[in-house]
Amino acid sequence: MKASAELVNKLSLRSIEIAGKESKEIERCCWMAVHEHIHGFLPVEYDIREIDEELYLLVLETSKEMYITK
Repeated sequence: MKASAELVNKLSLRSIEIAGKESKEIERCCWMAVHEHIHGFLPVEYDIREIDEELYLLVLETSKEMYITK
C-alpha cells in the first residue's frame, strides 16, 4: 500500500492526540491510530488484528518528527 502524505499526516496527528503528553508511548499510539484507520475502531486489549506495517512505520516516523518540532 502506498500511503498518501495526507493520510500519514492525519494518522500521525491522531496518534499524537491519543498519546497526549506521553511521547514515550508514541509507538503504541501510532499502532492504535493505524488500527483505527484500517478496522474502524481503536483496538481492545490483546487485539491481534493485522495492520499495514509500512503505513505504521511511516506514521511512527512522522509522529516522532512532529513531537521533535513541537
